[in-house]
Amino acid sequence: MTVEGAGETSEGVLLDEPTTADLRAKVTEAWREFASSLASLLPTLPPGAHVDLTLDPTASGTGTAVYSVSLRVLADGVVEALAVGNAALPAEFRMNRATVADMVALGWSPPGVLAGSGDSFGLRSSQDKATQLATVVSRTLRDVYGAPHPAFLVYLVHDEEDEPIDASPLGTARHEPSIDDLDLEGLDEEGALEAALANVSEDVVPLEERVRTVVATMSKTTVDQLQVDADGDVGIRAGSAMVFVRVRDNPPLVDVFSPILTEVEPTEQLYVKLSELTNRMPIGRLYCAQDTVWASIPVFGRNFQAIHLMLAVQVMTGLADELDDRLHGEFGGKRFFGEGDKPVPSKERSSDEHRPGMYL
Repeated sequence: MTVEGAGETSEGVLLDEPTTADLRAKVTEAWREFASSLASLLPTLPPGAHVDLTLDPTASGTGTAVYSVSLRVLADGVVEALAVGNAALPAEFRMNRATVADMVALGWSPPGVLAGSGDSFGLRSSQDKATQLATVVSRTLRDVYGAPHPAFLVYLVHDEEDEPIDASPLGTARHEPSIDDLDLEGLDEEGALEAALANVSEDVVPLEERVRTVVATMSKTTVDQLQVDADGDVGIRAGSAMVFVRVRDNPPLVDVFSPILTEVEPTEQLYVKLSELTNRMPIGRLYCAQDTVWASIPVFGRNFQAIHLMLAVQVMTGLADELDDRLHGEFGGKRFFGEGDKPVPSKERSSDEHRPGMYL
């Protein structure tokens, strides 16, 4: 994958269609807004501040591959950036020589060259060069890592103790929600919240175990009785929908996601509808990948908070069960537990159904 070619790979087929000709300009403007917001944020951060940017893996269609860039403000206005390298990627998603060359051309040092970079690509800049650094980060996420739109990015701004730092929004990228800004009424019914927090508070407990403890507590069952598939995803039935909880290690991330509809025709009307619905959601997003409509709420595993996961699961189970019925009635397709649902006939499906998910 090359820097110039990656953008065409991720969106070119769709954006060349006459009915969506204006989408290229919209996506380009969204990336400019993201880069501008990041450039404005960096000079305001104190030493020790971090900005973690992660491509939502459920939206990227890259399986277990998680692409991320982390920026850290050092003393004297120095900014150190680290970008995921091949050592942290599954074999089938590792970068080839051309892609590594593209990273170097953008200004990244190969893994291990910059002191302390370890297995990641490294880059050092300064707060007074925030515009150039933000451009490099934006192009890395979009052109090399293949993020189709900033809305697929999840970010967190925090200090060295992992305490969140108030920051202006980074364009349409999604911020890890603050529990102070959301309605948590009902989450602590029958002491479930206290029980979950008590069981997952120790840092020595693996993230996967902490996550399963929370899900089991919410489901009023035991960890051993959870429904876990071959991929290690915990399944939760929500009416006619199915919600999955997946734990990723590098970077630590918890995906709460649901295949709302399958075998649905990806039309412009569908993309517009998903965009409108996403804009109304307090957290998470909706998107279409090939012929499947997905809902996703990522939760950071760093400084894991049980209440954040409980909120994500509560929101997703209600959202999935409501939206699969609503969208099925308007766009057809098949619900996860929709008996008698009829898929879109193959001859009526888009000829470009191999394309990656596109957010409008």
